[in-house]
Amino acid sequence: MNARARVWRGRRAVAAGAVATVLAVAGPLAVPAAAAGPGPATGRPDRHRPGDAADGARRRAADVDDRSDRRNDSGPDKGTVRRHRSAPVKGPVLAAAADAGVPTGDGMQRSLDQALHDGALGTLAFAVADATTGRLLYGSGENTPATPASTTKLATAVAALALVPPTTRIATTVVRSATPGTITLVGGGDPTLTALPADQVRIGGQPVDADTAPASLADLAARTAAALKAAGTTTVRLGYDTSLYTGPLLHPEHDATNIAAVTPLMVDEGRIDPKSPDEAPARVFDPAGQAAAAFADRLRAEGVAVDGTPAQTTAPAGAAAIAEVRSPTVPRLVERLLTTSDNTLAEAVARQAALAAGKPASFEGGAAATLQALAKLGVPTAGTVLNDGSGLSRKNLIPPITLTELLARAAAPDHPELRPVLTGLPVAGFTGTLVNRFGARSGAAGAAGIVRAKTGTLSGVVTLAGTVVDADGRVLVFALMSRTTGGDARAAVDRIVAAIAACGCR
Repeated sequence: MNARARVWRGRRAVAAGAVATVLAVAGPLAVPAAAAGPGPATGRPDRHRPGDAADGARRRAADVDDRSDRRNDSGPDKGTVRRHRSAPVKGPVLAAAADAGVPTGDGMQRSLDQALHDGALGTLAFAVADATTGRLLYGSGENTPATPASTTKLATAVAALALVPPTTRIATTVVRSATPGTITLVGGGDPTLTALPADQVRIGGQPVDADTAPASLADLAARTAAALKAAGTTTVRLGYDTSLYTGPLLHPEHDATNIAAVTPLMVDEGRIDPKSPDEAPARVFDPAGQAAAAFADRLRAEGVAVDGTPAQTTAPAGAAAIAEVRSPTVPRLVERLLTTSDNTLAEAVARQAALAAGKPASFEGGAAATLQALAKLGVPTAGTVLNDGSGLSRKNLIPPITLTELLARAAAPDHPELRPVLTGLPVAGFTGTLVNRFGARSGAAGAAGIVRAKTGTLSGVVTLAGTVVDADGRVLVFALMSRTTGGDARAAVDRIVAAIAACGCR
């Protein structure tokens, strides 16, 4: 084995061993300093770039959200669930040598040529950039808008983190109504509010900790009952308020599995079975009404009688609060939505961005707030079209270069508020929607533990955008956007990323 091969093998072992550390730490991920300045201009022609660094709802039978990526990527047991793998603790996944050399376009072209011409990819647009400088290194069609699928969530996440203060927690509140003996449950936009006991809550199959544990409906009922009893009230009528959001409740691609009706009041994201391990579980028809009914049941269990059926209403302006519970902070919610590719949570976070920007809390308002926030950050948005915050819309368009710019901004030292975009990215072969990709049969196993990326899958569309450490220890950002009609495009995309990881390319 030559010296370079020994270094490469050692680097893989360290990167894979670091996964447990990154997942255990909610703070910023270790990355090299990255410039905040804008990357390549958006007006130049798209082409392969061989120059140096200075050059540069799902329907169950059709549209498939990328959370279905939790199945094996290829091989005779494709479609079977694989177990999570564990790794020893050594250091952060994206740690890289500060003096690592920058790849050249010529080097990347030579190393990636075979992987880029895989017939399973169909039409591929892509961009690879240096995370330290944000400069494009190599690409084709990098300025051409393409269907992003769930990589849209990167834009939603960046906008929310830029607009919403990092200590923000979404409140679900109970207030006194104008009518004596009546209280109102007010939805604040937290779809993670749970009806489960704390020890039964799972996110991506894993138990929660103090930072990630969702607010509890049982806690809210207990606090409400205590306040009512202290005031001498033991019987109430219950209303519920969903007036925070405007516009349609249903996403145009709503299928009652990949996404619930988008309302500011719900429990367990509207799942019929809140403990279901299915990544696209059946959803209740009326999430707000179901949440109010569940709250009424818990009030009764606390010794407060609830007359009649909860009714939809609007709480009086300035009504006195009786009790409230709050979600994890918005950065923790962003990490959750990226790791698990959570469509319902993504739409809720987009509405928090809209509210912070003074826009209507709707699909349209969230998209407008996102585009405005990206422009303010200097991210190129030419050709970008957004219709939602989750990426279920097939009408969304984002160029690959915009996705790499989003990732470069998240790595920039002067934007620490954006770091949860990186810490929320699934780790190849280990977590979230990448847990069963980059496996032994994919031809991309060498990049397991080295790549962190957001997946995106709709019928005929496969996207992947994230970070990778190359063979010289340099952190790169990439976006691969494929439109295809056959073959295993996800494995083909993974092999391109693995080729980038194996490449010093100088």
